[in-house]
Amino acid sequence: MDEQTPQPEPSIFQRMREKLVPEGIPEDDRGRIRMVVDSLILHIHPSKVEVSTLKWTYTWGLGGLSALLMTILGLTGIVLLNNYTPAAPQAYFDILEINSNVWFGELIRNLHHWSANLLIVVAVLHLIRVFVTGAYRPPRELNWLIGVAMLLLVLGANFTGYLLPWDQLAFWAITVGTSIISYVPLVGSWLTQLILGGPEVGANTLLNFYSMHISFIPLAIFGLMSYHFWRVRKDGGLTRPKSANQIEVEKVERVTTIPNLVHKELIFALAWTSALLLFSMLVPAPLEGIANPALSPNPAKAPWYFMGLQELLLHFHPLVGAIVIPSIVVIGIFLLPFFDLNLASVGIYFRSNRGRALTLLAAGLALIATPIWVLLDEYALNWTEWLPTWNTLLSNGLIPLVVILLPLILLDEWMSKKYQADTEERVLFITTFIFTAFIVLTLIGIFFRGPGMSLYLPWNMPVVVH
Repeated sequence: MDEQTPQPEPSIFQRMREKLVPEGIPEDDRGRIRMVVDSLILHIHPSKVEVSTLKWTYTWGLGGLSALLMTILGLTGIVLLNNYTPAAPQAYFDILEINSNVWFGELIRNLHHWSANLLIVVAVLHLIRVFVTGAYRPPRELNWLIGVAMLLLVLGANFTGYLLPWDQLAFWAITVGTSIISYVPLVGSWLTQLILGGPEVGANTLLNFYSMHISFIPLAIFGLMSYHFWRVRKDGGLTRPKSANQIEVEKVERVTTIPNLVHKELIFALAWTSALLLFSMLVPAPLEGIANPALSPNPAKAPWYFMGLQELLLHFHPLVGAIVIPSIVVIGIFLLPFFDLNLASVGIYFRSNRGRALTLLAAGLALIATPIWVLLDEYALNWTEWLPTWNTLLSNGLIPLVVILLPLILLDEWMSKKYQADTEERVLFITTFIFTAFIVLTLIGIFFRGPGMSLYLPWNMPVVVH
């Protein structure tokens, strides 16, 4: 018997390549499933996915885009913090140094800034998509709560990062934004001093915000994001898209994650990364002069994502505008999965044909009613003069709030009787109305508020020279 020729032992580089670099995608489903099980993809996706969930027009890739933006923010943030000192006024000079003398420093800062702003928009759109398709209903209630918590953390990350350039824009935006905290009953003053590290925005505030921005908040977001992905798998994957007229349940068809889903995600990620890079090359992140506590801009505005809250403060008593209304809205968002329980419409955009019509009606009414109310409150309504002996919390807080809520309640009753709208359609209507109204308030605050926070048309906005 011929002796077999001994095979040479593979080199260390061959062994590394075998373990780290896949030789190619197997041609059979069994091999592809094994490839998923043996890789990191298993922690994000199951080995097989339903064909219907691969449609971009159902999820729009918003969850994956949020994860991509967090990755970009993490990588660019590491570069920035290695060239940054969280001390005033050195922080401002470090930003100038990053823009001027660090290799690709300005591009990295621009990419970090615009990715952070885009993340807010994408995270909100992702929650809206989940809401309008009913994808937060049992057994996915916990994942909805996690998603809302992550959105709040994303807002916190943007808010704490806003101050770090230590320019005029950042200093006064944070001054206005943190002033809202002081209206929290009983603990407002204490909480404000704790966050600011003193009675006003200063060097301690910069250090506090920097610490939260690079440690607790990103760790919490990445931790919840990992758990969020796992819960999607644990809860049975993505909800299946359905038509409002669909009666029979379609046969479930599954395909392997590799290559059907992973290839789409890679193309999607590359396209968005390219777009962000191009945008960051063309549009620089804003940077004004160094922060000057003695020179307040006119108007002094909060960051754009809090302009809706600042607009509310112009129309309500601070306790109502800054605390009561936002708290009711946030608590309502958290509780949505617990009083909207109809599982039959999960996967159907806007629940039904009637739900779609009611959504359009709610958005249209909010687009008309909100500007009218802002104009009336600006030029005609004056609750404190009409009720001079009343406490301002009542005359300029609770009474205007009741005046606004009463038509909403009557409208809800009218829908229920005239259109026989069920609970989920009524929830959809009210939520759409409130969200649209808040978007309108945000746009008014950004584009229509000028010196003294008075209303101006954007093309007639006076220029204030300091």
